[in-house]
Amino acid sequence: MTTAGPSDGPAAEVPFVDFRDVWLAYNDELLAKGQFAVEAINLKVARGEFIAIVGPSGCGKSTFMKLATGLKPPSRGEIRVDGKTVHGPLKISGMAFQSASLLPWRSTLANVMLPLEIVEPYRSQLRTRRAEFEGRARALLARVGLAGYEDKFPWQLSGGMQQRASICRALIHEPQLLLLDEPFGALDAFTREELWCMLRDLQAEQGFNVILVTHDLRESVFLADTIYVMSKSPGRIVLRREVPLPHPRPLEVTYTPEFGEIVHELRGYIGALKKAGAEIAQ
Repeated sequence: MTTAGPSDGPAAEVPFVDFRDVWLAYNDELLAKGQFAVEAINLKVARGEFIAIVGPSGCGKSTFMKLATGLKPPSRGEIRVDGKTVHGPLKISGMAFQSASLLPWRSTLANVMLPLEIVEPYRSQLRTRRAEFEGRARALLARVGLAGYEDKFPWQLSGGMQQRASICRALIHEPQLLLLDEPFGALDAFTREELWCMLRDLQAEQGFNVILVTHDLRESVFLADTIYVMSKSPGRIVLRREVPLPHPRPLEVTYTPEFGEIVHELRGYIGALKKAGAEIAQ
């Protein structure tokens, strides 16, 4: 376990995602009062790395996600992705949330292809390359176990199937960065573990970066290379924990003492943060 601070090693040499002393207040009035949602975020992520952000409720995990995607500009500091300062929504990113949010009037295939109708250069190429793009979407759906469901509508799919389609939609334009905000939180334990393995395999094959926000410590330890713990609001990164378990990780690793020790360690740390926050509130 290491305390928060700039990452060492390869991530510090050529970071793909680089937060440089990032602070965010949600409006000018709060900024003038010095009331920040997150503060002093320093984070360096290597190309191809999978990181998870965990912490108590209200610590700013989702705010961090908005900053990473360019949906919210920082009040102070700088965010760089792929060597470029982020000034707006990232075209090289894909996102999936706890709610699959598939459009009910579109088929599974049409939902997955939606980003290709919006994101350049795919948008201007869609008419001439539609057959190619549809083939890509069908192959991706087959890869996650949805072959034969291309023409089904969201209401005809289970929750797990909808989330598989949502992740396909986030990946169809081949983003370099996948951002996941509690994507498996509403699913039963068995389906959740199935989707962990699906995500593990897709990321290993395609090599995209992943930033996962989750409350599930087992999920973070199973999937991530590095876990960051955030404190209660104002959110700060207070711990950086590397996960030394080798890849690829089979589900059986979740029953090993090594896995359990990391989960227990993180749970104890977050519990201490919650207790400290409750004492301050009193």
